[in-house]
Amino acid sequence: MIVGDVDYGVHGEGYATQRRTGPRIARYITEALGGAKTVLNVGAGAGSYEPADPCVVTVERSAAMRRQRHAAAVPAIDASAEHLPFGDASFDAAMATVTVHQWSDIDQGLRELRRVARGPVIVLTFDGDALDRFWLRDYVSELTSVERARLPAIDRIVSGLGGSGRITGVIPIPIDCVDGFADAFYARPEAFLDEAMRRSQSAWTFLPAGIEQRFVETLADDLRSGTWDREYGEWRTRPSFEGALRLIVSRPA
Repeated sequence: MIVGDVDYGVHGEGYATQRRTGPRIARYITEALGGAKTVLNVGAGAGSYEPADPCVVTVERSAAMRRQRHAAAVPAIDASAEHLPFGDASFDAAMATVTVHQWSDIDQGLRELRRVARGPVIVLTFDGDALDRFWLRDYVSELTSVERARLPAIDRIVSGLGGSGRITGVIPIPIDCVDGFADAFYARPEAFLDEAMRRSQSAWTFLPAGIEQRFVETLADDLRSGTWDREYGEWRTRPSFEGALRLIVSRPA
């Protein structure tokens, strides 16, 4: 079953091991949720960033993602962001982490998040305008173009959530980040040679034939020869990277 623009039945295996909760990123989400006791997690995937303490209800369309949820995790409801099966103001807060670009109708999904939440709505996403801060652009600019086209503009998300007290923040990515999105490996270029890692980043599936293999071969050659380290070696020493990761918090008017 194709959910959004990716068939996770084909491309979704391995997310539970490759896309884990980054503890320092999670702290920003926990702080934004405040004292929420009931939380709706929409587009929950394999369960990354779900808070452990509040009463959490999860929604996930992809059967492949639902199967990968940890045995102790709350079972996910098969429903879409655009049509949430809950009444108005049913939850203290709602959240959506790295999922809005997968929704078929982003604006409707954002309205639904706002509708079901009495308090804050938290969206973790990437800013397409900041993708070119990363050295990866120099190796595979096609990937940057694909992601920029898929990601909704930050202003669109902020506007779609309505409410007031909106906060949009840059989230620093730590050098040892365990959530395997592309920016997480800014200091560990060797990771991009791992096919399992690339499979947990959906953007690669949109590249024309041959480009991914060209990238892997070029990067491998440059790492062996020392070219990458001569050009980008200082990236290995950065304790964190302010890349494209963003946290948007919207509170009711």
